[in-house]
Amino acid sequence: MDLSGATWRKATRSGNADCVEVAANLPGVVLVRDSKDRDGATLHVTPSSWQSFLALAKQTGPAT
Repeated sequence: MDLSGATWRKATRSGNADCVEVAANLPGVVLVRDSKDRDGATLHVTPSSWQSFLALAKQTGPAT
C-alpha cells in the first residue's frame, strides 16, 4: 500500500513526548505508527475498528 499520501497526526496533549501517530485520510483504512520509529511497522485497521477502539478508550479512561 502506498502511504505517501498519509497525513499523520498525534495528540496535541502529547507535547514532544513519544507517542502514536494516526493517519485517517486514506480511503478505507486508518494507519497507526510509533512516533519514535516512523519507518517501522504501521498498523492498518478499518475505520469502524478505529472508532470502536476510540469509544472504548474514552469510556475506560487512561490507564493508572
